[in-house]
Amino acid sequence: MAGAARRRDGRIAQERMLEEAMAAIAEDGLATLTMSALAERLGTSGGHILYYFGSKDRLLLAALNWSEQQLTAERTELLGRRLTAHRKLALFVELYLPLGPRDPRWTLWIELWARIPSNEPLRAAQQEIDDGWQRDLEALLAKGVEQGRFAAGLDVPARASELLALLDGLSTRVVLGERGADRATSLERARSAAALLIPHI
Repeated sequence: MAGAARRRDGRIAQERMLEEAMAAIAEDGLATLTMSALAERLGTSGGHILYYFGSKDRLLLAALNWSEQQLTAERTELLGRRLTAHRKLALFVELYLPLGPRDPRWTLWIELWARIPSNEPLRAAQQEIDDGWQRDLEALLAKGVEQGRFAAGLDVPARASELLALLDGLSTRVVLGERGADRATSLERARSAAALLIPHI
């Protein structure tokens, strides 16, 4: 029983660290996030954080996975709602795009993308996350075709992959704060592109 309590405490401690890491990235960017700075925010020691994660890279990957797990739950809830396929697709796009230039999840993605070619665990984690988005978007589109909301004969895997690639590009521009790439404008462009890729009936 005591062992179970310690495990629960450990999970709570880790979640608190990940939550605080994401908050710090949103407030001050990734460059200022150090183990010592995070430890100070948490009122603990850098060694305590290292005990759970081992390195900053592993902490960042854990934070990204934690954030994506929350989005996975939101996607699952969205797919189960009683909405038209058109509305679900619009909400899916909204869920995918960053909230703005300081979106911590996307800030992390951009930082970690550069490390993927030389980091196999990171490559595997990215593939797993990407596969989840692809799988859920395919399910959404296939259901829309089945209901007669999207064009019959739609190449669901190809259209899903193309739309996600486009959303990645738009999202990167939003996070980088490029001119004319605010969230509202990017949402409008994403919806226009989605309508072209996935003809509505």
